[in-house]
Parts: sequence; C-alpha cells; structure tokens
Amino acid sequence: MVSAIDLMDDTFVVAERAELAAYVREPALWRVWWPRLTLAVHQDRGLEGVRWTITGELNGSAELWLERWGDGVLVHWFLRADPASPRARPDLLARRYAVAFKTRIHELKDRLEHGRPAGVPRLPPAR
Repeated sequence: MVSAIDLMDDTFVVAERAELAAYVREPALWRVWWPRLTLAVHQDRGLEGVRWTITGELNGSAELWLERWGDGVLVHWFLRADPASPRARPDLLARRYAVAFKTRIHELKDRLEHGRPAGVPRLPPAR
C-alpha cells in the first residue's frame, strides 16, 4: 500500500559526515524539526543516518540518510506516512512538511558551513 504522503529531498552540506550524524541522532533536534510527530528510532545507521517510525499528526516512517559526497555530505530525507486524522488533507500536509524540512536543513547547512562561500572547498580539519 502506498502512503498518502511520500516525500524525498536531497541537500548537499559541506561538513564532516560525523558532525552531521551527531546532529541527526539528537532527539532535541527531532522535536524542533517535527514538533507534531513522535519519532522512535527504528534503525541507527551510524555515520549513514537514522530511520524512524513516526506517530502523531502522521503515522509512518522517516529517514535521514547521510551519503559522503566530495568534500561534504548529501543529506537524503524520506517521509512516507499517512495523516492520523481522516479529515486532514495529505496535499497540504505534504507541502508543509516539505517546506519545513527544507527550511530546517538549510539552517543547519548555514551553521555547519560557517559562512563558506559557494564553490569554495571545505578546509581540512586542523591537526
């Protein structure tokens, strides 16, 4: 059966994968990013991200997959869920969750990239 909401997004972040993995494992982040959902870790994939079972406004699954790419990480986001309320409009919920995720991932991207200009490679970590 196909979920009423089936979203995915890819965002490139110039940062260490371990740094991103530490962020996405933090339950406080989940509550800020998805305040109307309760997330339960289904699979902690270490540096590759996290898969969750979600309940609340939506019921289904979510995933952040962190794929090493060049000098950064491709953050793949998946949300597959059905509205908990039969009166909810999946199209409106899908748009709200898509816009909210893109806003949040770009806030994190800006913080982790520390003002690095576009097209400039990440400096190697200091030794």
